[in-house]
Order: sequence, then C-alpha cells, then structure tokens
Amino acid sequence: MTDRESFFFPRSRYYGRFTPANLAFNANLQEFSQRVSLLANLETGGKISPDEAFGQIGQLWHQLERSHHKLGIGQSDSPA
Repeated sequence: MTDRESFFFPRSRYYGRFTPANLAFNANLQEFSQRVSLLANLETGGKISPDEAFGQIGQLWHQLERSHHKLGIGQSDSPA
C-alpha cells in the first residue's frame, strides 16, 4: 500500500482471536466502514442523494452479511 493509500484508507491491526476467517472478516468490515464513511460524506456534501446513499449502503451491508455467512463467523461452539 502506498503512502497516499495508507493515508486515505488506513487499516487498523486486528486484535481479536486469530483465525483466518476472523482476519478476513475484519478486513471486510474495515472496508465496509470506509465505504460507508465515504458515502455519508458524499451525501452530506450534496454530491449524491440520500436515497442513493441509502441504497448503496444497503448493498454494502448485504455484501458484508454474505461475507460473514461464507466465512462461518459465529458458527463455532467456542466463545469469541
């Protein structure tokens, strides 16, 4: 990641219980957060309509839910 990308799209370390699925979901969650923030800023600045922002955030949410399901997060018997 270049300096410019790391400035605009910072990534935080993962501090939870390590599994490959948890790490992948954390990356997906961070990307979701960054995109929602961008959409909220575009809507606040009048660049997109509230309906468009809401629709795009809904699509991102469904992608995150599919990722959660496919990775099997929360389906194990052990506590997180």
